[in-house]
Amino acid sequence: MRILLLAYEFPPSPSPQSLRWAYLCRELHRLGHDIDVLTIDLGGQSPGLPELPAGVRVHRTYPGHVRGLVAWRRRRRTRAHAAGGGEPGITTSTMQSRSGWKHRVSAWLQRLGERVWFPDLRGEWHRHACARLDELLASRSPDVVVSSHEPATSLELGLRAHEAGFRWVADLADPVLAPYTPPHWRRRAQRLEADTCRRASAILVTTPSAQELLASRCADHAPIVVLTQGFDDARAPAEAQDAPASEAATLELLYTGSFYSFRSAGALLRAVIATPGVRLNIATIHAPDEVLEAARKHPDRVRLLGFLPHLAALDWQRRADVLVNLANQDPSQVPGKCYEYMGAGRPILHVGDAPGDAVAAEVVSRQRGWACAPSESAIAAELRRLRQLHVEGRLLAGLRLDREGVAEFGWSHLARRLDALLREVATKPRA
Repeated sequence: MRILLLAYEFPPSPSPQSLRWAYLCRELHRLGHDIDVLTIDLGGQSPGLPELPAGVRVHRTYPGHVRGLVAWRRRRRTRAHAAGGGEPGITTSTMQSRSGWKHRVSAWLQRLGERVWFPDLRGEWHRHACARLDELLASRSPDVVVSSHEPATSLELGLRAHEAGFRWVADLADPVLAPYTPPHWRRRAQRLEADTCRRASAILVTTPSAQELLASRCADHAPIVVLTQGFDDARAPAEAQDAPASEAATLELLYTGSFYSFRSAGALLRAVIATPGVRLNIATIHAPDEVLEAARKHPDRVRLLGFLPHLAALDWQRRADVLVNLANQDPSQVPGKCYEYMGAGRPILHVGDAPGDAVAAEVVSRQRGWACAPSESAIAAELRRLRQLHVEGRLLAGLRLDREGVAEFGWSHLARRLDALLREVATKPRA
């Protein structure tokens, strides 16, 4: 079956949506599908991403003037690293502060882009993508077109394919109309979301809460299917074992991911600093000032790893004593790294216990770890308990960390479910 994926976020981008479709493309190709991907020319390389099969054809297009300039700079850095004998795609800076000048310039460009393009700066790709899309629809004649959202630009392209008579599946990581949608784009976002739900042959979402929200907003919607984020079940599973007592002096925690206003590290940092025998390792590219300050003042308790390429982050997850997840403000959301954590075969400490907390329910019910309240005192008490269990060699007692307990979240399993859905869609008459 011929599949055309419309994905702004795709390797070398290291974003969660990029990783989602890198893995799904790999697994769908293994299932025998013929795959084309329409994406942007991001420039340069990003090391440590899952390798795409040679048979997946990637069509890169000009992203627009602003992102085009970024792509040009990335290519220039790559050439400079290659000329100097460095590894392409690896920059000399591994840690960026949100208060740094580069991040401030990037934030300013993002705000400017939100005023000019829908839904944001990434919308400048639309005009260039439309021309290439028309060419691919004519030359490749795909059986199914898939849009990977965000940004909403990919959904507009999917609608264009639908209007041209092609079957279309929309993958919505988040609703188009979201709390962060700029006020001046809310009406347009609402209209695009409704058009997508009515005209697509099927809708993919990553959580039951998103499924319920879209169904409540659009009465005559297409089938809405939950296809979660996942983990790489092609990698050999880690061996779950406690460290010998002689090696267990320090309980090594690991947090991989981003920090936001709705995902603060303050209480966790204070609890770690107040708890002897515990060290928090943090892998992130943009560290809030409170994280940088904690690492500077307490290097024995807080260690910054900078930005880790995806595959390196997976290796770190498999070696950690405990993997830490911070609850989002919306407890129904499940960050993609939680599925990576479950596939790592290491215990998870979820900081959050609000009613309806989806991550807490998964972690506790599947015996993958523990959940605690997001207060400094509650986190500190739990860390003391876990550290004592660690020293005694009993940290894993009562836990189930095997792959079988979470097999449904492996990318190969998710791709087989998607394969069945796409084959069903392909049998429907064209619009």
